[in-house]
Amino acid sequence: MRIEIRKLCDSAVLPVRGSEEAAGYDLCANLSGPLKIGPGETAKVGTGLALAIPRGYFGAIFARSGLSVKQGLRPANCTGVVDSDYRGEVIVALHNDSGEPRTIDPGERIAQIILLPYLAAEFDEVKELDETDRGDGGFGSTG
Repeated sequence: MRIEIRKLCDSAVLPVRGSEEAAGYDLCANLSGPLKIGPGETAKVGTGLALAIPRGYFGAIFARSGLSVKQGLRPANCTGVVDSDYRGEVIVALHNDSGEPRTIDPGERIAQIILLPYLAAEFDEVKELDETDRGDGGFGSTG
């Protein structure tokens, strides 16, 4: 699959995989200088990139495990979605879950994007749903 990508500025870094079998492509911070994110704060960090994701796919923005485990920084919405019809800058809202201020440097890897297919569906309203063994058992109901 080929994805068209546009650098919105010269300092933007194209996404790359950490290894040949990695599912995610690292996204880098496009900043003019270091950015501090205080404990419990969220900051929007641009990548300087715009993508043309093919119809039937979306870009899922996930945390980088090293950044989240070592620094306590993760996407604020846990998993971001870049729709195939969006052509603006890919921005990652990073949230600091740690008790310490954290600093993001220009060009630092801040998240990863994974391209995933999706199924478009239409919803049909009904009066009743079919019965299953589980029924309406929710959280923790299966053990």
